[in-house]
Amino acid sequence: MRRVAILAALIALSAATPVLAQNAGQIARVRGGASCSGCNLFQAELTGLEARGLNLSGSRLRQADLSLVVMNRTNFSHADLRDVNAYGGVFSSSRFGGANLTNASFVGTYLEGSDFSGATLTGANFSGAQLSRATGLRQSQLNQACGDAATELPAGLSLPAC
Repeated sequence: MRRVAILAALIALSAATPVLAQNAGQIARVRGGASCSGCNLFQAELTGLEARGLNLSGSRLRQADLSLVVMNRTNFSHADLRDVNAYGGVFSSSRFGGANLTNASFVGTYLEGSDFSGATLTGANFSGAQLSRATGLRQSQLNQACGDAATELPAGLSLPAC
């Protein structure tokens, strides 16, 4: 009986502890304009941030709010950007190679010169986004995403409608 009580207590304790919760210190560093490769920025509120040339490669930005940011020349290579909201953001010449952008919202974003080589775009919304000079995009990637008539893509590529 005692073993059952101990086991129940351990299960309750592990359920109450968030497994991969955000790291407030790392989020504060990024808000201050510092690079943070491999950081846990889960659900970070970065709305309106102006920080160019950051290295956020391999970072976990899942469900982060990147609305209206200016993050030109930022390295998001191999980052977890699932479910991010990047409405109206500016990411010119940024690197998204190997990043997971599943269900991300890039509505109205400026992504000219950005590299998407090997990025996962399943469910990503690029409505109204400017991607005409983006590199590394393949039709097979874009077939998994969506956009609208205002989305600007490199010549020869298309997006399904959202």
